[in-house]
Amino acid sequence: MQSVTSTRDGEVLILTIDNPPVNALSWHVRNGIGEEIGKAVADDSVKAIVLICAGRTFIAGADISEMGNPNIPSGLTFLEVFDTFEHANKPIIAAIHGSALGGGFELALVCHYRIAVPSAQLGLPEVKLGLIPGAGGTQRLPRVVGIEQAAIMVSLGEPISAVEGHERGLVDRLAEETSLRADAITFARECIAMGPRSTRNLPVTGNLAAIEKLKAENARKWRGFEAPYVALKCVEFAAGVEDPEDGLRFEREAFVRLREGTQTKAQRHMFFAERQAAKVEGLPKDTPLRDIRRVGVVGAGTMGGGIAMNFLQKGIPVALVEQAQDNLDRGVGLIRKNYEALAAKGSFSAEQVEQNLDLLSPSLALEDLSDCDLVIEAVYEVMDVKQEVFAKLDRICKPGAILATNTSYLDVNEIASATSRPQDVLGMHFFSPANVMKLLEVVRGDKTSDDALATVMALAKRIGKIAVVAGVCHGFIGNRMLAQRQHAALQLLLEGASPEQIDRAHFAFGMPMGPFQMSDLAGLDVGWHRDPSRVETIRDALCAAGRLGQKNGKGFYDYDERRNGTPSPETLAIIEDFRSRSNLPKREITDEEIIERTLYPMVNEGHLMLEEGKAQRASDIDVVWVHGYGWPAYRGGPMHWGEQEGASKIAAALEKQGIPVAASLKENIG
Repeated sequence: MQSVTSTRDGEVLILTIDNPPVNALSWHVRNGIGEEIGKAVADDSVKAIVLICAGRTFIAGADISEMGNPNIPSGLTFLEVFDTFEHANKPIIAAIHGSALGGGFELALVCHYRIAVPSAQLGLPEVKLGLIPGAGGTQRLPRVVGIEQAAIMVSLGEPISAVEGHERGLVDRLAEETSLRADAITFARECIAMGPRSTRNLPVTGNLAAIEKLKAENARKWRGFEAPYVALKCVEFAAGVEDPEDGLRFEREAFVRLREGTQTKAQRHMFFAERQAAKVEGLPKDTPLRDIRRVGVVGAGTMGGGIAMNFLQKGIPVALVEQAQDNLDRGVGLIRKNYEALAAKGSFSAEQVEQNLDLLSPSLALEDLSDCDLVIEAVYEVMDVKQEVFAKLDRICKPGAILATNTSYLDVNEIASATSRPQDVLGMHFFSPANVMKLLEVVRGDKTSDDALATVMALAKRIGKIAVVAGVCHGFIGNRMLAQRQHAALQLLLEGASPEQIDRAHFAFGMPMGPFQMSDLAGLDVGWHRDPSRVETIRDALCAAGRLGQKNGKGFYDYDERRNGTPSPETLAIIEDFRSRSNLPKREITDEEIIERTLYPMVNEGHLMLEEGKAQRASDIDVVWVHGYGWPAYRGGPMHWGEQEGASKIAAALEKQGIPVAASLKENIG
């Protein structure tokens, strides 16, 4: 099948791109477009050209798989195709439905006119892959919509609707949803009289102050990322350049620099990793799914309430059960408060808030979960408590209901053993705040059935989560690796580093916070044995001294009423006491050593999990850490980062620390 075909409607030539699934601008598409445009330009009987796409979308971007691939056949480049369009002696009209993104949107920009159905989306998402538009997007867009809107689109990477595009002059005509082809041909005949129109020759309008405003508003979000700032620099250059060719050259050089850098490699890795994570090895594609119409949540605390919100906002009724009325009222109140806060930000209307809350059924009776298709337990992280809950759910819930635990560490098989239906039991480990964090670790027990697992993976996508399958082990994927980092960080305290230095090194690496800031946020008493006379670790000593973290204003740090932390003399004294009793000499420790000592063991643990089959693939581990723990996406997750560091370097450092090196890591040496 040809990817580009042409038909005629009188004096109008219609070029149709058909390259499923998203009509990417692959090499054969570019060659086909170039060939057909060349013939159309030479044909005097053709007065206008309509570019339209088959299937569900306009061109949704470049073919990412071609980037860096030396085996791609030679042919026309993007710039050569675009140059043909721009200098055509007859009007070319882009007819847009679905999504015109990245290179597809740049091609629409280089067309002389644009018509789109109202539901279409237009955007330049390259920044999300660590890139910028490389075929004129940063230079042509400011000339069409002005500096402010162009800066927003190229630096944030979010699409706008065709309706908004029409309001801003980006789309010349809106078509009917069901008659794009016919409307585009009619519009093309109107364009014949107007003739070709080049966007690159339009003047740039707007104020450069909009760029500085964007930088200030997104400083925290963009910390460590290169692409947003480069994109804005290109827009700024477009505003000041006299010859548009200079602007196109400036953009192209910036694009190439980013393309050859480490950040885009990491972000492209994550792009594919997120899609791969949804695939479960060994699970037949035709595995039947259970119907999930009503969900139950046991526990109305912060986690339980957040879990409930995921389903409510997707229109799925939720029964929320607690033991005590005051706890239940507090939980329901928190859900309302969270929704109202989101409504204040424009995420929901007041009507939607009430609609969501109308789907919530608070209860003090587990029996009210009897008609639920899925029940998620979110109670205390104590095995006896969880087994007691599951034994009750086993008696109450209907046959075929999926029973899930939100445990962060505990053995899912042991929890399942409290029921007569272990095939229906699995882990659904949400991350806090559960209504915000995108990651969901789905823990597959030894006896979890294929259809239960497939159902939860599909449900995760339905509620907007990125799900990763983990096997049963202490802490699963994320927390098992976190434990390695925490152990190394505590050892560094005994050798002379301070909590502040260790946290600062991790922040500089790109993490949102360091190990001790995270501990204070979570609460130092989580999992503590609660015996003040039993002090075996620094954490035990802090808890025994009443230093529980942010919750009571003192942990590794001292906190003010706004939870701003400062170094604590009391904590430093406790650490010094432990260090002196450990007979370890105090020494200077560099930030580089901190990163190696805390993160290399994580990479090693990832390899061990892969060897044990507790994670399906290395990229799944990366997805967990980027979306669950704030690992910087521009470093691609710990496993991708470990590859860039090099197996030999990591293995040597681990051996120096006395840590056994995973066999699969040793295999990569050399």
